[in-house]
Amino acid sequence: MISSDDLRAAVGAGVVNEHQAASLKALSDSRRGARESLNAGDEPFELFKGFNEIFIVVGLVILASGWVTLNTLALATQIVNYKSQIGTATGAGAIFIWLVSEYFIRKRRMVAPAITLSIMFAANALVGFSAYFAQPFMLAQQDYSSLPVAIMLGTAALAIYWWRFRVPFAMALMAIGLFAVALVSGLDTTGASTDIYDLFLLSAKGPLAWITLLVGLFVFTVAMYFDMSDPHRVTRRSAQGFWLHVVAAPALVNTIALSLLETESYLILIFVLALFSLTAIVIDRRSFLITAIGYIVALAMTVFEGESAGLTVFSLGIFLVSLGAFWTRIRAVVLTTFSGLLPLDKLPPSHSDG
Repeated sequence: MISSDDLRAAVGAGVVNEHQAASLKALSDSRRGARESLNAGDEPFELFKGFNEIFIVVGLVILASGWVTLNTLALATQIVNYKSQIGTATGAGAIFIWLVSEYFIRKRRMVAPAITLSIMFAANALVGFSAYFAQPFMLAQQDYSSLPVAIMLGTAALAIYWWRFRVPFAMALMAIGLFAVALVSGLDTTGASTDIYDLFLLSAKGPLAWITLLVGLFVFTVAMYFDMSDPHRVTRRSAQGFWLHVVAAPALVNTIALSLLETESYLILIFVLALFSLTAIVIDRRSFLITAIGYIVALAMTVFEGESAGLTVFSLGIFLVSLGAFWTRIRAVVLTTFSGLLPLDKLPPSHSDG
């Protein structure tokens, strides 16, 4: 912890100037304020810092809507040259989004506008590359061979955007892009059925469920890399891990749970859910568990009927409320029990008094 006296001494010694010291003090106060509002052992989460950010997001959405409308009208009059028309529009859009991001993200360090601009940049890149590489007539005939290249290039463009601005939410968008490339490629090369259940049933004829599972494991591994590099969760690496867990959890849980439900292996399903819960507790990621449970609730409402669906959802609700109420105490017991097997120095510290 650097105190005000330390900063004054640094200015006096010529290590930093007054402007740098003031900026460092403001950043420290901002970060400490975000952490001090949390209870011990709570998981940092921030979508916006104030209503002014929401105000700016609304403005950005309206601005983007107007831009899309104008370009759609222009495209309708030049449909023959749609590639050059869309390329020009998305190129100009990318430059504008980048410049706006320089101000709102790098200078103002706003959270909600950063998320919004990341979504806009990703969508803009996908539209632009799709216009050049994805063939509408091929897509209409369920030939997706031209689509993976467009998605891959759009994801690569977003990776460059992330490298510059380090927006944590952009990491989730890149993970979704990776899923899309893998699934569309698998769909195209095997000619597998487009039935939505084939994405999650390991017994399905196509490889889509296995692709979902493997990519989910990869995203979870990357999320753990970020988490373990920042166990006290004071840098943006922790936020990167947060959003990656949000993407990884549905892919893992949905695939395993739906496959077990299909075979009516309910006891194994309960064991798997307990294992996911234990994992979430150990890594101290409520986001991982809540996303997983959310998908289980959706499955229960669509797969089960009548009292079975109600009982499943009711039980999960009791489980989540109880776990949330005693999370820190349960986690302290778990870490103590498995202390010899876990790299505790790479995990968030426990707070047994929670």
